[in-house]
Amino acid sequence: MTLELILFLILSVIAVVSALAMLISSSAVYSALFLIMNLAVVSVFYLVLNAPFIAMVQVTGYAGAIMVLFMFVIMLLGAEKLGRAKQATPWQQPLAVILGLALLGVAGYALVAQGLGPSPDALSPETIKAFGSPLEIGKLLFTTYLFPFEVTSVL
Repeated sequence: MTLELILFLILSVIAVVSALAMLISSSAVYSALFLIMNLAVVSVFYLVLNAPFIAMVQVTGYAGAIMVLFMFVIMLLGAEKLGRAKQATPWQQPLAVILGLALLGVAGYALVAQGLGPSPDALSPETIKAFGSPLEIGKLLFTTYLFPFEVTSVL
């Protein structure tokens, strides 16, 4: 096994466990903290994929700003003091299981249809060097996508 595969397996276990802990946790504050952990692991995935710009946007934008806002709202509203709902509607749990299995089926089909590995063109040194670098993103934003970029700044 290569070092990248071992790192991927460790990160995926941490990501899945933190996502499950977020869902299972009865405390809204702990759920938000587990979500921050999950977002941090996703940013490490981006670093492993050689996309440092997207990784930093993930950390500053999602794990930083948005999660601080979530924590502020949780603390402001006092969500920890609210009681839990007594009973959920009986159709929610079977529907969630069916939709979860459908999602797994579609993901499995996409993996089989696409093939389990990346295309050889995606692993060329030029593609790897240019993919996700801040320099390449800046070049695209200020040349090819200059007009949409400026329209977004006006909005």
